[in-house]
Amino acid sequence: YTWVRAALHHGVISRVRRGVYARPWACRDLVRATAHGGTLACVSAARHLGLWVLDDAPEVHVWLPSRHHYVHEGCDCVAHWDDSRAGAGTAVPPVRQILRQILHCRGTEEFFVVLESALRQRLAGASDLRWLRSRTNAAAREAIDLARKDADSGLESLLRWRLRHLGVSVRTQVPIAGVGVVDAVIGDRLLIELDGRENHDGTSMRHKDLVRDANAALWGYTTLRFDYALVVHDWELVEAAILGALGRPLP
Repeated sequence: YTWVRAALHHGVISRVRRGVYARPWACRDLVRATAHGGTLACVSAARHLGLWVLDDAPEVHVWLPSRHHYVHEGCDCVAHWDDSRAGAGTAVPPVRQILRQILHCRGTEEFFVVLESALRQRLAGASDLRWLRSRTNAAAREAIDLARKDADSGLESLLRWRLRHLGVSVRTQVPIAGVGVVDAVIGDRLLIELDGRENHDGTSMRHKDLVRDANAALWGYTTLRFDYALVVHDWELVEAAILGALGRPLP
């Protein structure tokens, strides 16, 4: 192990735990999960795969093959144990297992959002839906029935999920003459634009958004525009604005 000691000394590798080492560019969350004695799970695994999750919470979710784990510096890990051992020895468990972990850990709403992201990216398919349907609860089965593979963002998924009880028609990624493709259309004349965290920043993008909204008004449409913070953290205001634009009373 002379070469290991030399590599450690020169910073070529770092010790994760006894007998386990990492390169400097290794995924930080995966290194922390390995230090804990398992592999990435739940929302941490979903984020590692590039799936849309609701927040960037700093804690790492770890799937453990047994109740044994290691104590390590700065540990804020959230442990997961479940009856599937398919994820043992891999960077992340199968997507179907990740989705079920999210359901039990974070609830049906986030399960639905990540499920639609997995369907959109073709990381989940019909066999995964059948597997989940037979191993989840009634709320999850409702989410599976509503899930589609054409959601362009998690905000679109969240919008459809949270509006489902109002009995309104919500179409997503709809082409509108003179405007372009809009994120969602509710009813016949209400356009919803969802400005994600990475998009619509800067003067140029703001001007383009205003031009789109003006063109929509020219054609008789009303546009409501919401950003990430409003949809995720101030939903009551978003719903009230939508109901007001539809001329419907607040619940």
